[in-house]
Amino acid sequence: MAAEVSFRCKRTVVSTKPVQPGKFIHPSVLDRTVESNILRLVFYYHFPAPAALGEVTRKLRESLSTVLTAYPAVTGRLQRDSEGHWMIKCNDAGVRMVEATVKGSVEEWLLRVDREEELRLVHWEDMFQNPCFWSTFYVQLTEFEGGGLAIGLSCTHLLADAACATMLVRAWADTTFLGKMLCPPYFHALPPRRITDSQDSATRRRESSDALIEHYKSAIDNIVTPPEIDGCFATLAFDFNDESMRRCTAHQAQWAITPFEALAGLFWVCVGRAQGKPTGPQEMLVCVDARDPLGLHRGFFGNAMVFSPARCAGPMTIEVASKAVHEAAGRVGREAAVDLVEWLTLNGRDPGRGPPVFYGPGLVCADWAGLGSYGAVFEAGVRPARVSCYVGPVIGEGQILILPSPEGGDGSMGRVVMVTLPENQASKLCEEPLLLSYSPTLIMGVKGNS
Repeated sequence: MAAEVSFRCKRTVVSTKPVQPGKFIHPSVLDRTVESNILRLVFYYHFPAPAALGEVTRKLRESLSTVLTAYPAVTGRLQRDSEGHWMIKCNDAGVRMVEATVKGSVEEWLLRVDREEELRLVHWEDMFQNPCFWSTFYVQLTEFEGGGLAIGLSCTHLLADAACATMLVRAWADTTFLGKMLCPPYFHALPPRRITDSQDSATRRRESSDALIEHYKSAIDNIVTPPEIDGCFATLAFDFNDESMRRCTAHQAQWAITPFEALAGLFWVCVGRAQGKPTGPQEMLVCVDARDPLGLHRGFFGNAMVFSPARCAGPMTIEVASKAVHEAAGRVGREAAVDLVEWLTLNGRDPGRGPPVFYGPGLVCADWAGLGSYGAVFEAGVRPARVSCYVGPVIGEGQILILPSPEGGDGSMGRVVMVTLPENQASKLCEEPLLLSYSPTLIMGVKGNS
């Protein structure tokens, strides 16, 4: 299938209005914790009738130029400040756009696509030599000759988390369809730290703050050597409908378990079995959005994801695992999140040592169910058919990304779970009886299983 994607051209799209000269944006301490990672998103669309080749991409290029006037961080370029940290020079350099075509229809593609093929719909180039010429955001528009469109967005995680990347696509969709942005971005600093001296305040921190800070301290202090994995990684996508999710959460009502916590616990146990660990991995890193705890506007543009370790001792069951995830997610409250930002401000890693690793080397599970991906409507009556998300590079045990479901709506508990594991483990996960007992639909699998 890979040979069927034809790349037509690559161009630069700039904003319609120039940015204020001399404007700089400094990434936050949370931004800098994930600067070694890359985000990739793919939005698929069924259009009522095939348009003339190039007509859709022309329209989208024009509306993207309008949107970029509100996103100076997206069109700028990276430079180092006097301390060696990255900053963004807002200079209207623009984003790179790639235009491509693929044979067949989007429906046919979705029936057989796997990780390797899907990533061909999201263009990315690693930084080479001078960062002043490197685009931190890339957009790929892929038209299906048999009808349909894929929009691929990639960016350095340093500048945006998954919520921001989705917000950018939604702003683009609103501008294309409605002629205006319904939710403009907000660029402001994280809450200021309350500690103004260098006194060690560890004794005053609550247990939640201590657990978060201890994990971040370990990641910053240690240079991670990823464990060796046999074979390549594969990504599976499971669609859990409303009924499946209600069954998944029903027997854990006493803990007030959320859909995310229930799914995270289920996959924690099932991945452990696929790894040949019947008692399960004893630790999993839980990634949650801290916008609300930090008092940030929902349109805040920057990283607000916080990593909290979930730990279990002894035999693993769904109930035990879900409760551990519940405790880890609940740890990211107002005081703990602010304490973490304060500690990172005072104790961040020396830029000369390179960025820490948070998406690994153990198993990582991220709660991205609130992204609002299916609100990105570019044309009347045409919602995304499917949205896929990736974080790279993948190291260590793997990743579990819990996303909204295309069938989700008000009151729905439906979710899509994208799991990236070594290929041999992914094949075993597809056959795991405990997972199959909840009747998820496999919407993307390894070759031969999708």
